[in-house]
Amino acid sequence: MTGSKYLYEGAIVRLEVADLALPNGERLRAEVVHHPGGAAAVALDGEGRVCLLRQYRPVIDAWLWELPAGKRDGAEPPLETARRELAEEAGRQAADWTPLGTLWSSPGVFTERIWLYLARGLTAVPAAAEVHECFEVHWRPLGEALAEARGGALCDAKTVVGLCRAAAFLAGDAAG
Repeated sequence: MTGSKYLYEGAIVRLEVADLALPNGERLRAEVVHHPGGAAAVALDGEGRVCLLRQYRPVIDAWLWELPAGKRDGAEPPLETARRELAEEAGRQAADWTPLGTLWSSPGVFTERIWLYLARGLTAVPAAAEVHECFEVHWRPLGEALAEARGGALCDAKTVVGLCRAAAFLAGDAAG
């Protein structure tokens, strides 16, 4: 990036206006919101239930169904973010972590990359939700949650992608 100018730096994001080069040689003046990225856990218990949070999101003034997830703290490895968030929000730790890839939340504007993991072999630990979070913890059958993701009842992107990728992995795992 050349000709960049930072307009704002907050606790989570940094806003930049940048002059970017496109592969075809053209240039683009773009607004870029830099974000440290995050991680989410598809936590599956021994009964085939997945942890979903019914979380209030004040920015959109709505309750969403979401996987336990959060932003990376500094240079924290994504798996550590997923482990920390699962413990803080769901009160669980996992013995088995399977990477499910990444997704870009909104690559036209944001640099936020989210790492997804399947967490199994769960045991209870003390939960420690942050003061600014408002959510309820629910355990729902994976098939039910997946049907809601596919049908549009769940609309948080990381949750939809995470559930679909976990189901695909588990189907392949079961097939041998």
